[in-house]
Amino acid sequence: MSDRQRRGRLGPAVAIAPGARVDKFEIFFDLVFVVSFFIIIRATAAEISGKQLLHAMLVLAVLWWCWVIHSMAATRIRLGEGYVPVLMVAAMASLFAFALALPTAFGDRQEGFAGPLVVAGSYVAVRAVHLVLFVRGVRDNPTDRGHLKRFLPELLASTLLLLVAALVPAAIADPGRAAFVRDLLWIAVVLVQYGTGLVAGAWGWAVTSAEHWTERYDLILIIALGESIISVGVGGNLLGKPVTWPGVAAATLGIVFTAALWWAHFDLIGPAARIALHAATGRARRTMARDAYAYLYLPMIAGVILFALGSENLVSEVTEPAGGLAEKSFGPAVPLLFGGVICYLATNMLFQLRTLHTLTWTRVGVLVVLTAAMPVAQRLSALGALALLTAICVGLIAVEVVVFTDARHALRRAVHDERVNHEAQEAAWRARWHEDEPDTDDERT
Repeated sequence: MSDRQRRGRLGPAVAIAPGARVDKFEIFFDLVFVVSFFIIIRATAAEISGKQLLHAMLVLAVLWWCWVIHSMAATRIRLGEGYVPVLMVAAMASLFAFALALPTAFGDRQEGFAGPLVVAGSYVAVRAVHLVLFVRGVRDNPTDRGHLKRFLPELLASTLLLLVAALVPAAIADPGRAAFVRDLLWIAVVLVQYGTGLVAGAWGWAVTSAEHWTERYDLILIIALGESIISVGVGGNLLGKPVTWPGVAAATLGIVFTAALWWAHFDLIGPAARIALHAATGRARRTMARDAYAYLYLPMIAGVILFALGSENLVSEVTEPAGGLAEKSFGPAVPLLFGGVICYLATNMLFQLRTLHTLTWTRVGVLVVLTAAMPVAQRLSALGALALLTAICVGLIAVEVVVFTDARHALRRAVHDERVNHEAQEAAWRARWHEDEPDTDDERT
């Protein structure tokens, strides 16, 4: 049976519609990123150091670029229709192998190069699937085929650099020099990837459905926030320790401040940015999709990973047998916790500036407060540091709910009116299905 016949039985690839939403296969695909984020956090938590954090951020950046290319393909072709899910399952398997090999991506000479080779090989497989989808999406448009060629040098260069990073350091006798060369090669991969996105033109960032694009990125941010909650429970090993009131309090604080950070984006900024992307057209829409979502979501997720590591460490200290209410925090836990939240909120402020062209004094003020509170928190107990951060985050939300009441209500009215109008149009469209149906009462007579 030919390849064309197999695709014919499965059905053709389907172009995405302007008003499309995220389909269920895309959510299923995200399960691989759940595992990936979890492995990055677990591998880093095992031995927190400056080098480990650098490696975590480099791995996250390369992983995120796979996500970005995936989202660019998904804005052209429905990933859950026709023969495309078969390709995407292959991409999922490759990404799963990529995630499993991440802890050994920066292994020394004694560990060999099997792990780095798996990382490079699985990366090639994922990008190959995305390339097939892009070629399918532009095959009937000579202009788009020409634009696609601008991204091919990035694919070839990043693949080659990852392969070199897997093979060359293992051949260098000096471990320190080998690690330095490997880190430089990974940094080069990241620079090539994100630099190409800036200089290759705006074609690749075309957004057919603003609803689909924003929902896609919002879902992956929720997954990252969920990993923070998982870190509190699994990383803190709460299931393996006796239940104590300090432990319950620490876990509760971890949930509350994470919920406050969810609220900080999804209550006002996220919905307003969605409308802004809907309203933008042409090049303005493409560059906003690239800058605000593809690029700025990365440091937001990096911030989530950092404060997940910090909160896990603090909860673990509180729940240790010798811990408790007065257990002091040692090491990098507090800087990671506060620094991660600062990174998240500062990037969210830049996201607001890029999409809405506004800044709010509350966001600037909370960054100042968090920076000033960090040295204070380092002198508190672990539970006290968590409580202080939670109070600041909840305080931000409480102030914004009061101060921006009118703006929040206006936004919700706009969203409600949009939904009502959309539902009315859908109802009118579906009414056509019943126009030619015979009246059942007439049939009986």
